[in-house]
Amino acid sequence: MRWTTRDDHDLSDAYRGIGEQVARQRARHRLSQRQLAELCGTTQSAIARLEGGSRAPRTDTLIRVADALDCELVVRLRPRTKRGKR
Repeated sequence: MRWTTRDDHDLSDAYRGIGEQVARQRARHRLSQRQLAELCGTTQSAIARLEGGSRAPRTDTLIRVADALDCELVVRLRPRTKRGKR
């Protein structure tokens, strides 16, 4: 089953935004992708894919990354203001 919205660009923008946040926090902590991967129990290539934002990040990976970066992972649903209802 494919998870979609009205506009797949919304998803790719969201993935890219998540990746940018991870990269920013990783840089703030002065960690390499490999170092962050070791802290998260994943691979450097998985961190690179996450930061690249080319596909949906796994929730469990986001939780481990947030923990490794001493960040709070916040997921918030809010009503749309620009579009009509589905």
